[in-house]
Amino acid sequence: MRRILLITVLLYTLIIPVKAFDMSIPEAPSEAQALMDEETDSFTEGLISIIRQALPKIAPAFSESINICAVMIGVCLLASLTDSLPGRSTNVLRLCVALILGATMLRASKSLIALGVDTVAQISEYGKLLLPVLTAALTAEGGVTTSTALYAGTAFFNAILSAVVTKLMIPMIYVYLCISISSAAVETPLLDKMKELVKWLMTWTLKIILYVFTGYIGITGVVSGSTDAAALKATKLTISGTVPVVGGILADASEAVLVGAGVVKNAAGIYGLLAVTALWISPFIQMGTQYLLMKGTAGFCAMFSSKKVTQIIFDFSTVLGLLTAMTGAVCLMQMISIVCFMRGVG
Repeated sequence: MRRILLITVLLYTLIIPVKAFDMSIPEAPSEAQALMDEETDSFTEGLISIIRQALPKIAPAFSESINICAVMIGVCLLASLTDSLPGRSTNVLRLCVALILGATMLRASKSLIALGVDTVAQISEYGKLLLPVLTAALTAEGGVTTSTALYAGTAFFNAILSAVVTKLMIPMIYVYLCISISSAAVETPLLDKMKELVKWLMTWTLKIILYVFTGYIGITGVVSGSTDAAALKATKLTISGTVPVVGGILADASEAVLVGAGVVKNAAGIYGLLAVTALWISPFIQMGTQYLLMKGTAGFCAMFSSKKVTQIIFDFSTVLGLLTAMTGAVCLMQMISIVCFMRGVG
């Protein structure tokens, strides 16, 4: 009887509390789900499917952009016909042309700017849902230090970049456009220098954030990954050597648990990569189409119109390029983070 009681007490001391983590993959927003297959285990197949379903969106974006470019070409033609008028009349007409072009392109750019802001917000919010799942899966796989470092860095830089884009760079874009219109209407070298300064600030703000983020991910990934790999190896050796008879079996069983957690992590990672791509690709098509057509329109108008008039079109195309870069930076940051989580321990 004493032996039975003693064995029972010993068995109770070996009970280890277990807590289950919710590793269900968060669903992508409806805009992304419309471009994604219901089920896919291959990132390549899923990406091809997203591209195939997104390509038809080029036609409406192209048609809308052509209408805007036709208006700009017409205005530039009229401006070129009035270049022979007396000086004072030329100044008034130049002001009118600048205002007409500015109003036309501001109207077109407003919807694209709103689209860019919405895309940044959607990618950022989906990342907030996906990253905890990847963190839990990587922790269960044994990457305690790695998951903590990756989650902290990604969450911090994601919040910084989203805030910089919406609170700083979008207002700076409107400032840049207003300066561009004013510079075309009034020939003042100071306005040109201010415009270049604003453009430089926006460009280097994005670059610096991405440089620091990739540097942080690279350094912490190597250090924390090596730490977790060493800790896992030491744990397996300890289990195998200290537990008599069944130590090797327990070590092999723990390996199977880690592999299972890795499968969940990789499945969530593939789905997350496809969801982020699906969220970004439609805005990219619209902005990219408008950007290319506006660049072509500016080059065409430069053949017969004055440099000041065509410079407005070039400046608006620059804004579209910056918008594309902003959304691309947020998308790239999320993708790098997901891939780092999928890389695992070591």
